[in-house]
Amino acid sequence: MNNLNPEYNREEREAGRKLPGAGCTFVLGVASLSQLPPDDQMEEIAFAGRSNVGKSSLINALTGRKGLAKTSNTPGRTQQLNYFNLADKLFLVDLPGYGFAKAPEKLVKQWQKMIFAYLQGRVNLKRVFLLIDSRHGIKKVDREIMEMLDKAAVTYQIVLTKSDKISTDSLIKIFKETQAEIQKHAAAYIDIIVTSSEKGFGIEELRAEICKLIG
Repeated sequence: MNNLNPEYNREEREAGRKLPGAGCTFVLGVASLSQLPPDDQMEEIAFAGRSNVGKSSLINALTGRKGLAKTSNTPGRTQQLNYFNLADKLFLVDLPGYGFAKAPEKLVKQWQKMIFAYLQGRVNLKRVFLLIDSRHGIKKVDREIMEMLDKAAVTYQIVLTKSDKISTDSLIKIFKETQAEIQKHAAAYIDIIVTSSEKGFGIEELRAEICKLIG
């Protein structure tokens, strides 16, 4: 599976290996845009994806902190923008899942509106990691997010999650389909990262990519 991931040089991988020891702490949960930290305080990366795609599990895996981001088997559990401070160098932002939530429709729409406003207006947002479940591939609601990010000129990178849940042949098929899809989107970063939070696949590569963004 790892041969599907982009290559990183020795220095990039070494920086990535040190990431779990850099220190990552929860800062605040943002329920409205007025609560956002000043956009000149620190650069940010955000994790977006359909509900239950594994955002919280991925954040826990890449930071080496099992209980850092709260995980749940209930889709739509994350209902706000959760900010994490990575070694006073970068904010990691766990966005509410889109596409489904066990909540009143009015509240779901409110969350969605906040997410879209954040993504379109955050000037210090360096990259969005758009998580796609390897078992299902890119869905209509994912394409809507991708098109919105294209229009807002926000760079985003596809991260395939739960790669251990499907066969290698199925994973390669989804990978190729995803490659073909991102060719249609101006703001999509060309490299795809294949991960499994449970097995640790691709976590080192994702850490290396984040360290490149930190500079």
